[in-house]
Amino acid sequence: MRLWGSNERHFKMISSLAQLALRWRENREMRRWLTGFFACFAVTAGAAFASAQTTAAPDPVEHTYRTVDGVPLKAFVFAPATASSGGRSPAILLFHGGGWAAGAADWTFTNARRYAGIGMTAISVQYRLSTEKVSPIDALADVCGAFQWVRAQSSALRIDPRRIAAHGVSAGGHLAAAAATIGCGNTEGAFGTGGPDALLLWSPAVDVSKDGHFRRLLGGRAPVEAYSPVEHVRPRMPPVVIVQGDQDTLTPLSGARRFCERVTAGGGRCDLQVYPGVGHLLTRNLKNQEDDFDPDPVARDDGHAKQVAFIRSLWLR
Repeated sequence: MRLWGSNERHFKMISSLAQLALRWRENREMRRWLTGFFACFAVTAGAAFASAQTTAAPDPVEHTYRTVDGVPLKAFVFAPATASSGGRSPAILLFHGGGWAAGAADWTFTNARRYAGIGMTAISVQYRLSTEKVSPIDALADVCGAFQWVRAQSSALRIDPRRIAAHGVSAGGHLAAAAATIGCGNTEGAFGTGGPDALLLWSPAVDVSKDGHFRRLLGGRAPVEAYSPVEHVRPRMPPVVIVQGDQDTLTPLSGARRFCERVTAGGGRCDLQVYPGVGHLLTRNLKNQEDDFDPDPVARDDGHAKQVAFIRSLWLR
C-alpha cells in the first residue's frame, strides 16, 4: 500500500522530525519550525490518507511571482483536473500557517490538490517569514503581489481574474483576510481591493489586537490595529467561510464571530462553522494548542467538506 499517494518522502520527513524533536526545548528556531509543520500536518492529514491508494496528482508548475532583495518568491500552480466549460477556471491561492515566522508553500500542497481536483487552478504561495528585518507587513505585501501576478497572468493560466479565492490557515488566514479588508492598494478583482474574491479560512488570526506574538513581530513598525483584519471589514466584502474550534486559545472564536458579524452587517456572506470541544486547528489537546496537535478527524473532514461545498456554491455549480 502506498500511503499519501506517491509522497513517501513525507514519512521520511516525519522520521527525521522524531529525532529533531529530542532537541525541542534546546532550540527556539527548531521549536518554531516543528510547530508550524505539525500545524500543517494536523489540517491536511485526513485528506492525504483518504487518497492513499489513488494516483497522485501531477506536480505543480513553479513560477517566480516577485523578487525581493534578490530573493525569488515562488508560486506553485496546480492545473484543474477538469477544464472549465467557459474556458477559464476559478482559482484559489493558498497561504500556509506557522505564526508568520515558519512554514513553506509545500505545506499547502495537499489542500491545493483538493481544489484542483474539483476544477480550480490552485496556487500555493511562498511569502517572506518574519525575522528581525522582515515583519508580517512584508508578508502581506507578498500576498498582494501574488494576487497581482495571478491576475496579470490570467490569460496564460486560463484563470478568471474575478474569481480568485484565498485559502488561509492560522497566520495564513490573517494574511488572506488582510488582503481582503486592508486591501492591496489597487482596484483589481470583483471587490476592487486587489485581494481575493472569496475567503476560505481555517482557525484564522482575524483579530490580532491582543496577540502579543504578532505585536512583537511588527517590531513597532505600525500599530497592531492597523493590521488586524476585523478592524478593517469593508461595507462590501467577498463571501467568507471560517472553520473554527470553540476552545481555540490562539485564534479565539470571539475574533471569528466579530469578523463574521461585521461582514454580514454590511450585507455580505460569512459562514462560520464552529466545532465544539476542539481548539486551534480543531485539536482535541486543549492543554497544549501550540505544538502538540491532535486534530479531531471527524471535525477536520467535515471542515474540509464544508469549505469545498462553499466554493462550489459560488463558482462550480
